[in-house]
Amino acid sequence: MSRPARSPRKVRSARSALPGPSARLGLRDLLSEALSGLLQRPGRSVLTMLGTVLGIGAFVAVLGLTATASGQIGEQFSLTKATTVTVTDRPRPDGVAPGANPPSNFPADADRRLAAIDGVRAGGVWWPVPTAPVISSRPNGPDEGTGLTVLAATPGAVSAMEPTLAAGVTMDAFVQRTAQPVVLLSEAAAKRLGVSRLDAQPAVFLDGVPYSVIGIYSDVRRQPGALLGLLIPASTALERYGNPAPEPERGAQGLVATRVGAAPVVAAQIPLALRPDAPDAFTVVPPPDPHSLQDQVTSDLTGLFLALAGICLLVGAVGIANTTLVAVLERTGEIGLRRSLGARTGHIAAQFLTESTALGTLGGLIGTGLGVVTVVGVAAARDWTAVLQPAATLPAPLIGTVVGLLAGLYPALRAARTDPLKALRST
Repeated sequence: MSRPARSPRKVRSARSALPGPSARLGLRDLLSEALSGLLQRPGRSVLTMLGTVLGIGAFVAVLGLTATASGQIGEQFSLTKATTVTVTDRPRPDGVAPGANPPSNFPADADRRLAAIDGVRAGGVWWPVPTAPVISSRPNGPDEGTGLTVLAATPGAVSAMEPTLAAGVTMDAFVQRTAQPVVLLSEAAAKRLGVSRLDAQPAVFLDGVPYSVIGIYSDVRRQPGALLGLLIPASTALERYGNPAPEPERGAQGLVATRVGAAPVVAAQIPLALRPDAPDAFTVVPPPDPHSLQDQVTSDLTGLFLALAGICLLVGAVGIANTTLVAVLERTGEIGLRRSLGARTGHIAAQFLTESTALGTLGGLIGTGLGVVTVVGVAAARDWTAVLQPAATLPAPLIGTVVGLLAGLYPALRAARTDPLKALRST
């Protein structure tokens, strides 16, 4: 009895279903197999993905926080450094007694002359007291103020420092004109000397001489050296301690606070305003270029933190490679069975490579989300404006994909080279 002849279409369909050189692995089947492999051990997959999550999260957070902090640094710089002009004195050697310090070139009405310059908000003269006095909280007491600095300052210089008063008042023209024995204490000096309240009219003693405490400041916007010391009127310091030291770093200096954008013009006018007869007696230092400083700070911060993010990514890649390699060793029997059913070496390699790439991609997506949340949270906590650059944030998941792909190359190649006969015998 003769068999009915099969149609050519059915013959081709039956041949394509048989394993052999013509077997193919479609994209849908590949993704399904990779997902099944990942879900077999979900705990391990999550822990493997954690390294990439941390690396990508650190990458996004670092770039975002660096951009955000750089904006704040630029803002603070423009408000403080770009509005600060310093003036250094060159003392006069004429008419000075042997062993005495020469008088300063700053005129007695330096505050008034500086304030008359258009664009100046406040300005004055200050210097460290040349002879360090004994600072105590009671007459002839121990030197409780060891390490504290005593600065002489005119009212204009104190205003230019912009102290944040915690209690009391600041200096005025009256204490300068009458050389009053008063003092402004920093919080560090107040704690050292045991001064916490001003309602009892406390006093501190410099070389046994009482000085009434009229105010305590917690911070200064300019001249941070004042945060570890105390301020006395410049006229009082001249009467009791003499002229400033002749050295430029310890001598009289001018401090000028300007309006934003006015510093270069003000710096050019200061020598003539102070000493029309001898403008060369001063060295005026205008603020540096804010853009170059901001770029330098941004570059340093970005380089440091990107190195840390790169280390996190490397750790994540090693974790993915290690886990994928372990999975290859544990699934040797499965690999042998697939090869015996017609799977090619490329199919095996593609399956394991897809698993590692999927882990990297998921880690990149989750890490990007965590990085964005971190930047926004830190900015909100510090009342900053969050800055997220799309050029750095959007490609972050792709970086996770590349990390997973590279990490899975060796395990995938090892799986593809597995001998199917040996693999079947080992099961």
